[in-house]
Amino acid sequence: MEQETWLGIDLGTQSVRALLVTADGTVLGSGSAPLRGRRDGVRHEQDPGEWWTAVCMASRAALRDHSGGVGGLAVCGTSGTVLLTDDAGRPVSPALMYDDGRAWAEGERLRGAGLAVQNTWGLPKALWLRRIHGPGRITHQPDVITAHLTGGPVPTDSSHALKTGYDAAAEAWPDVPGPPVPLPGVVRPGTLLGEVRAGAAEATGIPAGTPVVAGMTDGCAAQIASGALRAGSWNSVLGTTLVLKGASPTPVHDPTGVVYNHRAPDGSWLPGGASGVGAGVLTAAFAGADPAVMDQRAARHEPAGAIAYPLVSPGERFPFLAPGATALLLGEPAGEADLWAALLQGVAFTERLCLDYLHHLGAPLDGPLSFTGGAARSPYWNQLRADVLGREARVPEQTEPALGMAALAAHGVTGRPLPDIADRMVRVRTVVTPRPDRTTRFAEPYARLVDELTARGWLPPPVAAHAHARLGRDTADS
Repeated sequence: MEQETWLGIDLGTQSVRALLVTADGTVLGSGSAPLRGRRDGVRHEQDPGEWWTAVCMASRAALRDHSGGVGGLAVCGTSGTVLLTDDAGRPVSPALMYDDGRAWAEGERLRGAGLAVQNTWGLPKALWLRRIHGPGRITHQPDVITAHLTGGPVPTDSSHALKTGYDAAAEAWPDVPGPPVPLPGVVRPGTLLGEVRAGAAEATGIPAGTPVVAGMTDGCAAQIASGALRAGSWNSVLGTTLVLKGASPTPVHDPTGVVYNHRAPDGSWLPGGASGVGAGVLTAAFAGADPAVMDQRAARHEPAGAIAYPLVSPGERFPFLAPGATALLLGEPAGEADLWAALLQGVAFTERLCLDYLHHLGAPLDGPLSFTGGAARSPYWNQLRADVLGREARVPEQTEPALGMAALAAHGVTGRPLPDIADRMVRVRTVVTPRPDRTTRFAEPYARLVDELTARGWLPPPVAAHAHARLGRDTADS
């Protein structure tokens, strides 16, 4: 294994990333290619044909200077992104992205039948697609790429299938009310799906015969890339939106359904949730701005003159379920720098509320915390988040989900335990220590935000009370 190289491919919201690494985490090559999306209110689509074009560009760039073989590859995608394909695996509909909210009627019908799903999850959206576009195979985002690579439709993995209603504990699909729905075969992450065919090798630069391994969602992929795979450890992925993923020997039960539990390849559990808050608000509010310059200016506004709940699009999924939630701003920012600071702090407050809610549910939180995702490239934001959370955080050298897929590929091909592989492959770049005076300084605006979310009917009062009770403690206290 030490001589092998492993390829991870990440289908993100704004780009595809490919990373070629060795067993000890040495990066031999990387590549990326942009993706376009169409947003209009609750509508969020992508053209699935662009995914393959971007994968070809990114993988060829990652392998440009590599003349040897590749031990294996795995692909991750955005959780809950679905489309329809024909029997050959070709797309016959646009892809509804992870936060598309048009399937509210299907969501209500499924919940009425006893299924715990959210409107933005894969199953309601798949039924919406079949109603609008007609028959077709329900397909998850990475399955389009693995079908291209191997030459035909392959089973989906249980991680991407979770939000399409798959029961990870029983390892079975639910009974879906209404006419029969063609649901794909499901395998555990790390299962061998096939090999790269000759035509795909020519298009991507990936050697023909390279094993293709079933992947996981981007949140799980980033969790693997952080090394947070042992009980009590957590990974906070901050990209366009915020995703928290942890490790637990048992599922974390949540009566509201905002916390879901992925099944790890070894059968243990990876609980977590995905918020609609994230760095995407910065792009929307400050197009073309230099983040490093804005961070430097924002440091003079701690706390900011306004308090934000910076949702990227309408509706919230975690740490509370509120389809009608919208971005909010309490107070009037004193200029652009103060608004930038308010948005950064608002994301950090949401992150703290997520951890407070997980503690409310009894999740183990006493292991190390890691920061990954695109926003982890900002030293200032990392420090701010550690201050708000009141706890230490590790920042790996590579903060990309593609690294997690490289590790999963190594697990799938070699059979070695995934936590052991991640321990070797993940390198910690820095450890961020919270500043107690800043933690105290941010307690009051955090409490005000909690109260506002409660007053609007979005945050349940018992959760708000629990968050208030933990104001004097760090978020690792279990």
